[in-house]
Amino acid sequence: MATDTLKSKPGAQGGATGGLRRLLLDNGALTALIVLVIAMSALSGDFLTADNLLNVGVQAAVTAILAFGVTFVIVSAGIDLSVGSVAALSATVLAWSATQAGIPVVLAVVLAVATGIACGLVNGFLVSYGKLPPFIATLAMLSVARGLSLVISQGSPIAFPDSVSHLGDTLGGWLPVPVLVMVVMGLLTAFVLGRTYIGRSMYAIGGNEEAARLSGLRVKKQKLAIYAFSGLFAAAAGIVLASRLASAQPQAAQGYELDAIAAVVIGGASLAGGTGKASGTLIGALILAVLRNGLNLLSVSAFWQQVVIGVVIALAVLFDTLRRKAGATTPAAGASGGGNRGRQALTYVIAAVVAVAVVGATSLLHGGSSQAAKPKIGLSLSTLNNPFFVQIRDGAEEEAKKLGVDLTVTDAQNDASQQANQLQNFTSGSLDAVVVNPVDSDAAGPSVRGANKADIPVVAVDRGVNKAETSALVASDNVEGGALGAKALAEKLGGKGTIVILQGQAGTSASRERGAGFAAGLKDYPGIKVVAKQPADFDRTKGLDVMTNLLQAHPDINGVFAENDEMALGASKALGSKAGKSVQVVGFDGTPDGLKAVEAGTLYASVAQQPSELGRIAVRNALRAAEDQKVEKMVKVPVKVVTKDNVAGFEG
Repeated sequence: MATDTLKSKPGAQGGATGGLRRLLLDNGALTALIVLVIAMSALSGDFLTADNLLNVGVQAAVTAILAFGVTFVIVSAGIDLSVGSVAALSATVLAWSATQAGIPVVLAVVLAVATGIACGLVNGFLVSYGKLPPFIATLAMLSVARGLSLVISQGSPIAFPDSVSHLGDTLGGWLPVPVLVMVVMGLLTAFVLGRTYIGRSMYAIGGNEEAARLSGLRVKKQKLAIYAFSGLFAAAAGIVLASRLASAQPQAAQGYELDAIAAVVIGGASLAGGTGKASGTLIGALILAVLRNGLNLLSVSAFWQQVVIGVVIALAVLFDTLRRKAGATTPAAGASGGGNRGRQALTYVIAAVVAVAVVGATSLLHGGSSQAAKPKIGLSLSTLNNPFFVQIRDGAEEEAKKLGVDLTVTDAQNDASQQANQLQNFTSGSLDAVVVNPVDSDAAGPSVRGANKADIPVVAVDRGVNKAETSALVASDNVEGGALGAKALAEKLGGKGTIVILQGQAGTSASRERGAGFAAGLKDYPGIKVVAKQPADFDRTKGLDVMTNLLQAHPDINGVFAENDEMALGASKALGSKAGKSVQVVGFDGTPDGLKAVEAGTLYASVAQQPSELGRIAVRNALRAAEDQKVEKMVKVPVKVVTKDNVAGFEG
């Protein structure tokens, strides 16, 4: 059996010291995981609870399943950057087939799995027969699969079939199904790598492809199978992820390919090929999950979390490099025998015993310490890469400080699955209430229902949560705001003209609602013609690029409606001297930069919300709900069209 289990060089220290040294050197990832678990247990009394440990398993599941598939590719000296997009495409195909196309659920699942395998086969064909570098071939598939997911779904989440959504549930009310799927896929990976011809071929190809070919291996066909395996595992991960969110998100799993690769490398595999194993990959995925979970529980800044995770990944790989140089060698494929496997099993048993002992001691310390009486509230924002949501955070923090509340803020980075993880962490922590600004209203439902079961009140801000109980919704009316934007732009143009629309990130409820409100408001002005609609992802730079491109095809437009101020500012930059003169631009949100542009005349108007007030009211209501005081179910913060005439008196 081929494996990367490491042996110490002869001459190493003997006795207990030598055994400990070999344990640390030969199992760097496992050592890192144990140290991380002990550290998190010591730092947070909320970490070592049954619910939270199960949360860690659930949060590791999707990354681990993706990483198992990537392990096959990396062992064979390849790379697969497309697994995140293939996961999203497979889930979208399943949801669309079962709901909109009316295909039986069983066949829809088969079709989703076939989609993943087909994407893998295309990757393998491009690498083997097209002679493309794996990086380029899979990078192309990353774009193609994501684009097809958006085309099929029309940019909107699709509800997942109830029969498949049970994959995101628990067995017996406590054992998460995603964890069981992860274990099954891990065992399958270990079997393929260690007990099959294709597994041995992967190590041979990764070790020396030319030697493998000369030895009689049909390398091209083997690579087809290797990438097909990766696609199969990506499809499984996509189905599990969508089941957790109760919907197929076309933008789901963005960046997950990097987490999957990191998990494989942290687990001891080499990007040069020839080494890697399923157990190492699982440990790598658990390290990432424990790290994110612990940082949430410790209230580490969302921005610093990214820094810490990057540093830990680098240190883990550096430690692996050092341990190899310090006294470990990798046996040739097939060299390890039953003795090695027995020692490896014993290593895991010893590691588990040590971890349980140390963690048990730290839990006793936490159990004897008194908890602070300060109320604790968690705030999960859809993104902090947007001034509007930064203002919500600032208002929330200001109110929390005023009320003596300990506020933990997390950034979901517009990733519904990442937000689901954060909400689960909040639920398992000792929080009194949760405030959530959903990435997607449907996808937030299952996690909020978990908070409901734990009797933790939840307040939604800016966007509602579907199919779950919230104590209050503090929001502006995006649909009304869109209609007001249409009225303002149409009246400025005198009821006639041609306009373009810059849409937000596909699949987000804010983009859908603002777009729907604008379309409804524009029906009262038949003289206004929309000549183009393009997404710019709520981003200023993309707004600039998209508007520049649209001007090539539509140089004579009279107006622009952007679904947020960031895109509006990018559009005004592209328009140059036309902005505010021959072309009127209307944005949305009333951000500080947007209001400055309104005052300067480059934007005609911004449909202004009051984001700081949204944050303040949300925290205030969350505290009331935690104290069992009466809370209004709907708290509306009015929107207002701000132009140059009234910008001076507006306070956001």
